Amino acid sequence: MKKPIRTPLSAEQLADAKRLHDIYKKRAKESREDPTKPALTQTEVGERCEWKSPQSTVSQYMTGKVALNLDALVKLSEALDFEPAEVSPTLAAGIRRVSAGQHLDHEAQAANSPLPESADVPQSEDERYAFVPQYDAKAAAGLGSENPHVEVHSTLAFKRDWLKSKGVKPESLAVIYAEGQSMWPTINDRDVLLVDRSRIEPVDGQVFVLTGTDGAIVKRLIQGPLGQWILRSDNDDKDEYPDRSHLRSKENEHRIIGKVIWRGGDL
Repeated sequence: MKKPIRTPLSAEQLADAKRLHDIYKKRAKESREDPTKPALTQTEVGERCEWKSPQSTVSQYMTGKVALNLDALVKLSEALDFEPAEVSPTLAAGIRRVSAGQHLDHEAQAANSPLPESADVPQSEDERYAFVPQYDAKAAAGLGSENPHVEVHSTLAFKRDWLKSKGVKPESLAVIYAEGQSMWPTINDRDVLLVDRSRIEPVDGQVFVLTGTDGAIVKRLIQGPLGQWILRSDNDDKDEYPDRSHLRSKENEHRIIGKVIWRGGDL
């Protein structure tokens, strides 16, 4: 089998992974020293987080094969009993862990969420929110999705302060949907994607929506050693989801539609 080609993590992300691994080793050692408790395993940790592939998911986060995200950090902090900032000060900025069995408190959740606190935000002159068009288009996390006829069927409200912190303008944004599993675990099938259409220049390691002869796709762009651009899936199954060239020829052009700056979906 072909060895998987993995997207390299930043030094900061690798440091997060090491801190997580060190905490796991400490908790595992404590469990072995307590005869009244079963030995702690990666599988047990993943099951506490309610992940479909418990051992594999935990291992990928701890070894730096997949970058930690905020959802995973909070789940792991509860499963292993640590403060999120102990592992990732960047992801944990503005949040704190609460009592066992609970998730983020209301104030912390509101501070870190790009969405309104209520679904009943009036679409009037409320300047706190920007209403982004929600298209019925799909970007395939796998093979391309054809979108021959695209319509706006609703809008999503996003906090203007959050958009400003991201350096994006509401008029440049669009909401579409992911389809397929090639970008798992970063993006899941049917996730909502917030796309900044003003960012159409490739950036190494970032996720973009592109369109080509095979339809719309969502991929991570990786710059090769000779300056060429590669379309890469985050899914480790490279037999199913191999790397592809970012072609710009007239016969097979991949044009960048925009950069994905947020995704929302089921955990």
